[in-house]
Amino acid sequence: MLKHLLSLLLLLLGLTGNAAMADPLPRDQIAARIVPPFSLGELLNDKGVYQLLNSGGAEAGFVFETAPMAPLPGFSGGPINILVTLDLNGTFLNVQLLSHNEPIFVSGLGEAPFHKFFEQYRGHSVSETLVVGTPYGRGGAGSDLVYLDGVTKATASIRIAHESVMAATLQVAREKMQGLASGPPSMPDPDHDEPLAWQDLVDQGLAGHLRVTNRDVDALFAGTLWANDDPDGSADPDGAYLDLWVVDLGPPAIARAVLDPRSLAELARFAEVSGSDEPLLVIDAGRHGLVSEAFVRNTAPDRLSASQDGFPVALRDADLLVALSDGVPEALHDGVAMILRTDRRLGFDPTRPWELHAQAVRAHGMLQPEIGSVNLNMTHVTDARFFLKPEAVVPLAPWQEALLNRQADLIVLGVFLAGLLGLLVAGQNRVAAQKGFVPGRLAVLAFVLVFVGWWGQGQLSIVTVLAVLRTAIEGGSFAFLLYDPFSLLVWVAAIVGLLVWGRGLFCGWLCPFGVLQEFAHQAGRLLRLPQIDPSDLWDRRLKKVKYVLLAAMIGTVFFAPDRIDTVAEIEPFKTAITVHFDRHWAYVAYAAIWLVLGLVLFKGFCRYVCPLGAFMAVAGALGTVFGKRAWIDRRAECGSPCQLCKVRCNYGAINKKGAVDYSECFQCLDCVTIYEDKATCVPLVLAARKSGRSAVGPSVKGVTPPAPGVVAP
Repeated sequence: MLKHLLSLLLLLLGLTGNAAMADPLPRDQIAARIVPPFSLGELLNDKGVYQLLNSGGAEAGFVFETAPMAPLPGFSGGPINILVTLDLNGTFLNVQLLSHNEPIFVSGLGEAPFHKFFEQYRGHSVSETLVVGTPYGRGGAGSDLVYLDGVTKATASIRIAHESVMAATLQVAREKMQGLASGPPSMPDPDHDEPLAWQDLVDQGLAGHLRVTNRDVDALFAGTLWANDDPDGSADPDGAYLDLWVVDLGPPAIARAVLDPRSLAELARFAEVSGSDEPLLVIDAGRHGLVSEAFVRNTAPDRLSASQDGFPVALRDADLLVALSDGVPEALHDGVAMILRTDRRLGFDPTRPWELHAQAVRAHGMLQPEIGSVNLNMTHVTDARFFLKPEAVVPLAPWQEALLNRQADLIVLGVFLAGLLGLLVAGQNRVAAQKGFVPGRLAVLAFVLVFVGWWGQGQLSIVTVLAVLRTAIEGGSFAFLLYDPFSLLVWVAAIVGLLVWGRGLFCGWLCPFGVLQEFAHQAGRLLRLPQIDPSDLWDRRLKKVKYVLLAAMIGTVFFAPDRIDTVAEIEPFKTAITVHFDRHWAYVAYAAIWLVLGLVLFKGFCRYVCPLGAFMAVAGALGTVFGKRAWIDRRAECGSPCQLCKVRCNYGAINKKGAVDYSECFQCLDCVTIYEDKATCVPLVLAARKSGRSAVGPSVKGVTPPAPGVVAP
């Protein structure tokens, strides 16, 4: 018995597995989506990662699909494939939706909100902690999390899409941009104060120094076309071609040892405006001069570059006044000084070694000179005692984020489901015997429609069942079920109901569209519309239709998995519950037809067509394997001679012998009400009269107790 129980739960709520790899798109399809001035470069690996080239043909970043690297299954069972364009600094340039089969967007909400969601990534860095949702609790103001707006009614699909983007992007970052996403950057500690002089900076390595003579540069150009193109250097071989000093001005204690008060004040104003930039002082007391004559202030220096961990560090002129303090050697006062800046958020960590490259340039020829260059390199690092290293912000698991964002709804739903299950398990017969049972049941159904359905989006669907089946076949992960904890909680209650009562709990109490069908029936009665009551023969025939549809849908999983969302449109749930009838008129008309038909045919869709109901009926039948008892009590007289419960059962779930077909029982409890009513249940009435006692109490639904010896119709 336990083995069968575990098998059922694994089918519905399995949480592990490795998704199958998806094949990358052809190169020409990806190239067509690259926005100029960029273009697609060479393929870098077998997972579909390409170079991104700028207008000059130089590498500018990376282009890749998410499905080959992070094939997380969506609610259709297939992955959401997204094209990501990333620059060399780890900034999202573009994120585009390629393909998906998410039911809520396919002919539901439409594609527009899904595409709009991906626009939010532009300009954000992979080193930022991006999450989907809204700030909650203490995670609001001042949080290091960056929140992306989800899509109402589609939060679960959005979370899966976001996880796909981040999982694939971080793979590329780890492989191609090592160290970029290693956590939050080190920030200068404003409270760290110690007296420092220039010599202290030199002695402690806080002022980096590189001296290159003219002879050293000649040696680097030896044997090339430009070997003899520096006559000034050749005339003074021991003179300084480059006398380069580098000081990190981020820590206030270091800046005070280097700059005069005026420059120090200007640096402080710069830090207030550009708090994420690290200011770097560079001084050259040699011939190099740091930049060329064509250099423009506030741009990237044309003769200087930097790198860390083998990847470029973006440098830019901070356009600040540089006046050195009196403690700095006079020779440096006479040199060329400038303050550069780089953004720590892009991965630069001043507490780890980084390289500064000064380019030595020579020209050969007069009219159209040929340019040659070599790099003069130095390594610098600043002691970690001057910096604060924030702990990396570790986002919650997606399912935890989903729980927190819906915690209020989940509490209300949990209390409701616990109360409903408690009543039905502990005192179902007593509840059904109460005078106010019918209006009380209608009130519960109204709550299910409004809160569980329209508000909470807890309408279960055959799509989830098919997605679980597809994922199981492909060996994927069932974790996508956790992205919608509200619906998952309804599933848990439905599974409990399947084991105890069969399909009745879900179909009779927890299905919002089923509630709409029942309310349509109540409206038809109030309007006194004539009712369609199929004969027993046709009722049995029509009830088989839903099983045929379920079998066809399961066949779709095997033979046409990309059409699951299309065949699932047999359910009007998405139209009536999920998107509140805000769809194309054809879908609205289809849902309306079933509701109008429900005025005269009691819950026709639920009884004859619903594939989810068919699945519930089949799964509920497994309850017999677990030793499920027949929970609706019957008397010997039920069926022969009394047929009252059969006549009253709108679902046709009671046969002529009085037995209950639990695969068709919707747990409305009408028969239980009759069973407990001494004024209505024929065997109780006859027994009471035979013993000389009159049955007391009101009749049910206006039925007068039969006279002695009369069998109820």
